[in-house]
Amino acid sequence: IEIYSLCVDCKVTSRFAHTVITSKIVNRANESREATFEVELPKTAFITNFSMSIDGKVYPGIIKEKASAQKEYDTAVLHGQSAGLVKITGRKLEQFHVSVSMAAASKVTFELTYEELLKRQLGKFELLIKVRPKQLVKHFQIDVHIFEPQGIRFLETDSTFMTNELTEALTKVQNETKAHILFKPTVDQQKINPELDETLLNGDFVVCYDVKRGATAGDIQIVNGYFVHYFAPREMPVFPKNVIFVIDRSGSMAGRKIEQTRDALLKILQDLRPEDHFSFITFNSKMAEWKSSLLQATAENVASAAGFVQTLSASGGTDINRALLAAVSVLDKAERLPERSVSMIILLTDGQPTSGESNVEVIQENIQEAVNGKYALFCLGFGFDVSYKFLEKMALSNGGIARRIYENADAALQLQGFYQEVATPILMKIEMQYPENAVEGLTKNNFKLFFEGSEIIVSGKISNELDLLPVEIKAQSHASDLTLKEEANVKEKEQVFKNQSYIFGNFIERLWAYLTIQQLLEKSISAQEEDQKTLEAQALELSLQYSFVTPLTSMVVTKPAGQQQTELANKPTESG
Repeated sequence: IEIYSLCVDCKVTSRFAHTVITSKIVNRANESREATFEVELPKTAFITNFSMSIDGKVYPGIIKEKASAQKEYDTAVLHGQSAGLVKITGRKLEQFHVSVSMAAASKVTFELTYEELLKRQLGKFELLIKVRPKQLVKHFQIDVHIFEPQGIRFLETDSTFMTNELTEALTKVQNETKAHILFKPTVDQQKINPELDETLLNGDFVVCYDVKRGATAGDIQIVNGYFVHYFAPREMPVFPKNVIFVIDRSGSMAGRKIEQTRDALLKILQDLRPEDHFSFITFNSKMAEWKSSLLQATAENVASAAGFVQTLSASGGTDINRALLAAVSVLDKAERLPERSVSMIILLTDGQPTSGESNVEVIQENIQEAVNGKYALFCLGFGFDVSYKFLEKMALSNGGIARRIYENADAALQLQGFYQEVATPILMKIEMQYPENAVEGLTKNNFKLFFEGSEIIVSGKISNELDLLPVEIKAQSHASDLTLKEEANVKEKEQVFKNQSYIFGNFIERLWAYLTIQQLLEKSISAQEEDQKTLEAQALELSLQYSFVTPLTSMVVTKPAGQQQTELANKPTESG
C-alpha cells in the first residue's frame, strides 16, 4: 500500500481556517489490502466534509443528527459496536481514522475538510497542522495561504521535526496582508538517512502570527451581509488583581503532582504585580487558610508565601465545597482593596469531591449562590480522575473557564501558561453595541473581562438596507470608563474580499455559524434543563444547515459493498 500523494491545503481568511487534507493511495500488491486514512486535527475544529473515491466511485460522508445516525448505525451493525472514527489523541488534537479494503492495483483518494476560528492566545494566533504519513510520500506538500486585511504584524513557522535539509523545502512569501507558506520536501529530503526508507515527517507543523491593530474600536469585516468585529485593545493599564489560589492537597496529589504545583506556584508568585492582592487556601478533607485575609503582593509577603508553598504536602480527602466557599468569604470580607480591581478564584484539583459535601449539583448551586456574579472562578483539572464536566459547569456558571492540566513533565509550565492568560486583565464589563433594528443573529456581545493578548469576536447578520454599520463599545478600564465609536462603510468593507481569488465566498457566514454553535454549546453546559434543550436544538439546526460535525451531529461514512457498511464520525468532547 503506497501513499503516493498527501496534500494539506489550508486557507486562513481573517482568522477563519479552512483545511483540506487529501491522501491518494495505490495498492501495488496483487491481492486486496487494507488502506488507512489517519489524520489528526485540532479539537477546536469542526469536520465539515469527508469522502472516499475508490476507482472513480465516490462515497461521501453524510452529516445527520447524532441520535438518528446512531439508530441507523445500530440497525446496520446489530452485533458489537465498533469504536467511532474520531477520538481524542492529546491536548490539542483528535484523530480521524478510517480504513477500507482495496482490490489489487486499485486506487483510493481520501479527502477530509475541517474548519475552525483561530483563537488569539498570549498575543498570537496558532495554526497547528499535524504531520505523520508513516511512510515516504512521493508528492507531499503543506500549502498555507493567509489573508488578513488588517495586515500581518509578524509571522513565524515552527516544527518539531525540521532539519537543515527539510528547511530547504520550506518557502515563505509575505506582503502587507498576505502570506503563503509552502512546505514541499522531496522523497530524499524526507528520509532520516539515505540508506533507510524511514520518514522524518512526524510531529507538529505550526504557523504563528498576529495582525496589526489601530488604537480604535477594533476592526470590522463584512462579506455577503454578514459581519465580524474583532476587538483587542493594547497598551492599556492593567487592573490590580485580587486572586485566591485554592489548592487541592488530598492524597491523590501526593508525589509528582504536588511538586509540580509547588514549582508553578513559586513562579506565579514572582509574576504577581506589587499592586495585586493574593492569598492561598489549601484543602483535603480539612481546609487551611494561609492567612485569614488577602495580602498585598509586596516583596516581603511574596517571600513569606513562597516559604508556605514549599511546605505543601498531600494526604487525605477532597472537600472542594468548603474550600471554595471559604475563598468567596475571604473576597467578600476583604477591605482596602484597590477601588478598580478584578477579583478571581483559581481552583486546582485532581479528583472528585469526597469529603464534606460530595454531591456535585449541590456544590455547583452553593458556589454560584455565594459568588453571585461578583468574582471570576477558574477551574483547573489535574489529570483524568477529575470530573471535568463538573469543573467546566462551575467555571462557566461563574464567569471563568475550565482547563485540563495533563500529567506530563511540563505540568508546571501548563499551570504557569494558564496563569499568564488571566494575569493581565485590562478591561471589564465590555459591551459591544450595534443598532438593534439593523443587526440580527448577534453572537455574544457582552464580556465580563478582557485579558491582554486575547481577542473579543462578535459576529452577526446585517439587514440589506444598511450603508453604514455604527458600533459602540462601552467598557471600564483601570483609568476610566471608555466609550469607543466606529462606523463601518458596508460597501467599502465588502470590496476588501471581492478581489481575493482563493477566498471561499461565504466565509464570514460560516465563521458566524461556527461561533454561534460554539457559544450555544458552551451556554448549554451551565444552563437549566429546559433552556439546555432549546440551546441544543438551535445548535443542532445550525450544525446541520452548515454541515459541521459537532457534539450534536454525526457523520455517517458508507463503504463499498461487502465491507462493514457504515461507520460514524462523532465529535469527542473534553468531558467525555
